[in-house]
Amino acid sequence: MGEMVKFPSNGGFTDGYLALPESGKGPGVVVLQEWWGLVPHIKDVVDRFARAGYVALAPDLYHGETTASPDRAGKLMMSLRIDEAEKEMRGAIDFLLGHEAVEPKKIGTVGFCMGGLLSLYTASKNPQVNACVIFYGGFPGVEPDLPNLQAPVLGLYAEKDGFVTVDSVKKLQEQLASLGKQAEIKIYPDVDHAFFNDTRTEVYNKEAAEDAWQRVTTFYKANLF
Repeated sequence: MGEMVKFPSNGGFTDGYLALPESGKGPGVVVLQEWWGLVPHIKDVVDRFARAGYVALAPDLYHGETTASPDRAGKLMMSLRIDEAEKEMRGAIDFLLGHEAVEPKKIGTVGFCMGGLLSLYTASKNPQVNACVIFYGGFPGVEPDLPNLQAPVLGLYAEKDGFVTVDSVKKLQEQLASLGKQAEIKIYPDVDHAFFNDTRTEVYNKEAAEDAWQRVTTFYKANLF
């Protein structure tokens, strides 16, 4: 459904996977990858947003590299330079805002695992973001600029997550509340990290994934249209 494109960023160009809605017009959504890279699952999520009426773009933050190895994924994530990645994510936002198909000119971010935290980080650095979605977001050492955050947040987490713990989610929720930020947090009981990823049968939870998708589309309809 979608296609690979190049967009200006960081003094050069970054590749990304772009999909357009059948209607030809819609708000923009930046989809941020898990630590595996721009794998087929993330492209499928982009296509799914396009089918739901959005112009969706997933920037390739690993520049062509993907992996199925957790060890390699961890190394790729930790070698990611956040300052450069932020410029690429900002480039994705600017690309969508300048795209003729993006109407209204509103942007949502959404990310999974590593990308979930990057979704929040990007929203905190870019006031053009109108809605931020986090799926079980975690990235060691990366701190979003929460006081600068302007977008409302929808956070979707897993009770049995050993990477992004319930305690860490509650801490974030308290931080957002103390700063007066608009945030809705949902912790799904008895499900694992990556419960939305239907290519990983050992953790995928159909009921939680379907509920999460409904929450995301409702959240975006309220904030992007």
